[in-house]
Parts: sequence; C-alpha cells; structure tokens
Amino acid sequence: MAKVYVFLADGFEDVEALIPVDVLRRGGVEVVTVSVMDGSQIVESAHGVQMVADALIEDCDFSDADLLLLPGGMPGASNLYAHQGVCQAVLAQMKANRMIAAICAAPAVVLGQLGMLNGKQATCYPGFEQLLQGATYTGELCTVDGNIVTGEGPAAAFPFAYQLLSMLADASTAQQIAVGMRYAHLMEK
Repeated sequence: MAKVYVFLADGFEDVEALIPVDVLRRGGVEVVTVSVMDGSQIVESAHGVQMVADALIEDCDFSDADLLLLPGGMPGASNLYAHQGVCQAVLAQMKANRMIAAICAAPAVVLGQLGMLNGKQATCYPGFEQLLQGATYTGELCTVDGNIVTGEGPAAAFPFAYQLLSMLADASTAQQIAVGMRYAHLMEK
C-alpha cells in the first residue's frame, strides 16, 4: 500500500487538503495528515475550520513516503515554506526521486521558491506564476511532470486527487472511486 503524508499549516485551503485525503483513503492509500504547528495537532484552515492532524511533523520520518502533499491556501502555503522541516522533507523527497504534489499557491510558494521546478511544467493559482521559478506555467487544472504533480486551485482538488490516486494505485481504482463519488459523470457532460 502506498503511503502519503499531507502537510497542514494554519491557513491551509480546506478542500485542497481534505479532498485528496478523502479520495486517496477511499482508494486504499495510507494517508497521514501532519501538523507543522509547533507541537499542536490542531491546525486551523483558511476558513476557520479546526482540524486535528494525525501526527506532528517532529514525530514523523518521511523516508517511507511514496508522496508528500502540500495543500495551498494563504497563509497556509507561506507557513509551509517558512517551516524548515517541511522544506527539508520536500527536498529529500525530490533527491530520492519520489513523488511530490502541491496545489494552488503551494507549487509556487514552496516548490518554486525552493528551486525544485527548474525545467519542469507546472500549474498554480493564477497570480502566483512569477514564483514558479524556472518552470513553464501550463494553466491546467492538474499538471504532471515526472515525479511532481501540481494543481491549479480549489476547483482542481478533485482532478488533482484522482490523478494522484491513479499514480499511487492505478487508473482503474481512480475511475471506480470517481464513479462512486459521482464525479466521473460530471466530466461526461
């Protein structure tokens, strides 16, 4: 079974974190939500929703991660970038050539500013393109370039999540979950 860690910082965009968590867990992927908030498992979303994360970043070893996922939202993405442990984990994941996913502001604010997108294609929330340092901006809902998956914003959370599930499990599982969640028929209209 694949293992995913989802980093949560105060100000994360609700749907960009929870839709991937939901879809991946439905698809049989082990997902661990990780608080980066100084010893507190309680993280507050950009819209004031308090969530209890599964773990604290200081208690995690990410060497078993198939995927590290960074939700966007502001100031959530900035709070992720400001956290040394998050940056170290993401850079180690890249060095190990394992998957990294970021959506909305996070591709630009975190991955772009860390120099991880040089020569890559990526998408992000419109207005953050200038921080996609070295990347070609696609403007797509979801862009895959090697081991990096980027998503545009809140409305892209479902296609982003199904793309990740297809990569971590398989396309058939992703399709079954999309049908069961009544998402697939939306794309047929």
